[in-house]
Amino acid sequence: MIKKIKGTMDILPNETPLFRYIEGIMREEAEKYGYGEIRTPTFENTELFVRGVGDTTDVVQKEMYTFADRDENRSISLRPEGTASVARAIIENGKCSDPMPLKYYYIISCFRHEKPQAGRSREFFQFGTEMFGSDSPAADATAIALAASVLNRLGLKNVKLHLNSIGCKECRPAYRSELVKYFASHEDKLCDTCRERLQKNPLRLLDCKNPDCAEIAKGAPKTTEHLCESCSSKFEMLKAALDAMKIDYVVDSNIVRGLDYYTGAVFEFIAEGIGAQSTVCGGGRYDGLVESLGGPALSGIGFGMGITRLILALRELGLDKIDEARPVLYVAALGDRALIKSLEITERLRKAGKYAECDTVGRSLKAQMKYANKIGAQYTLIIGDSEIDTGKAQLKNMEDGSQTEVELDSFTI
Repeated sequence: MIKKIKGTMDILPNETPLFRYIEGIMREEAEKYGYGEIRTPTFENTELFVRGVGDTTDVVQKEMYTFADRDENRSISLRPEGTASVARAIIENGKCSDPMPLKYYYIISCFRHEKPQAGRSREFFQFGTEMFGSDSPAADATAIALAASVLNRLGLKNVKLHLNSIGCKECRPAYRSELVKYFASHEDKLCDTCRERLQKNPLRLLDCKNPDCAEIAKGAPKTTEHLCESCSSKFEMLKAALDAMKIDYVVDSNIVRGLDYYTGAVFEFIAEGIGAQSTVCGGGRYDGLVESLGGPALSGIGFGMGITRLILALRELGLDKIDEARPVLYVAALGDRALIKSLEITERLRKAGKYAECDTVGRSLKAQMKYANKIGAQYTLIIGDSEIDTGKAQLKNMEDGSQTEVELDSFTI
């Protein structure tokens, strides 16, 4: 027996209604905020992610699915996230000269070779948004408000917004030096991963989940205490905007995000009660990304929202029950003539936009009626030779058992 690859999942028909429900809300809210859908390739040149995501990140160093293109002498990778691809798309398609801001959303699958666990798989599904062309805190507030609106529509009450600023290219170097100096004094107590990150990506030491490292991080210099005047002013304006929009938040100096392109404001929505993988949405500003990929200097702000993690949060609150579609009619057929007639009737209803079913596996009448009950048919119609000869049959309401005589060639529901 051939089994699915570790870290992937089958989403069966009884589960897809919940996915469609969540995705529908995401689309509606994104479009309400003026975002248009973009679809980019599942795989890209590896160099896009090396330059965009960052060659010192775990994503690029350890987690990407990378392979050689058999037709050309180049390296290709399955996308580990969506932002770099969207940035590449706007450059390549000449969108950087369009009226600003550019606002896009997507619902995609991404791929990372990580240890599978609850809320984390190697192929995962993500809703993301990107806004290019505005460095105003109003853009940050808009992106955060969209994320909050999706979570509110889903009914999630156990989610908190954690907010931070990690500075810009002007103030980050000095802060980075202070951070390296602090953690170097505790290097013997750091985990192997943090010792490896110390010189390459010291910001990541702030959000290490190792208990010893987390305890050391509590005493680390805070990003918000080392911001330049511009970053500090923008962060204060963002908080004022969120206050005005009545979006609650906590300032959390340990929120740094894991990708190199982040700069300025960063944020996470963290759900309580779903275990270790509690971040259901994460994002922030990436003002240098487009330029690093060969485009003009163009500010950016966006977020990614994990759909399977959202489902875990919904399940924790008992909000994951979505009614499956029920057929309005099930036609039970006795004999070949009746079978042909049942196909005619169900097809007529389907063309009218109704969900209708009939027997296609040769069940007995008793089994057909049992099946109609199982799939929740609202009405049933039993037809045999006599019904075909008279052109009439009894339509049964499965809720109250009442019956109505109908014309087979013309009735509708």
